[in-house]
Amino acid sequence: MWYVYLLVNEEDKHYIGMSNDVERRLGEHNLGKSEYTKGHKWQLVYYEAYFSKKDAIVREKRLKQDGRAKYALMQRVEESERMVKNI
Repeated sequence: MWYVYLLVNEEDKHYIGMSNDVERRLGEHNLGKSEYTKGHKWQLVYYEAYFSKKDAIVREKRLKQDGRAKYALMQRVEESERMVKNI
């Protein structure tokens, strides 16, 4: 399986990435092994699973380049967070 994931850091900044092992990749982000995310503490807030690497690449690219797609994802995550807080 391949995953497209959304991370958030202590400054409420977001990062979208892709991996076939989300837990390992999150650890790498938090250990400073990624140029774009080093120096921060990241938390996984969302992921999507894909059977094909190609599909995951297409989705990651769309989220990073299409403001509407990213906005829709952020709305979904915020709605989920609100639901959790109300439980």
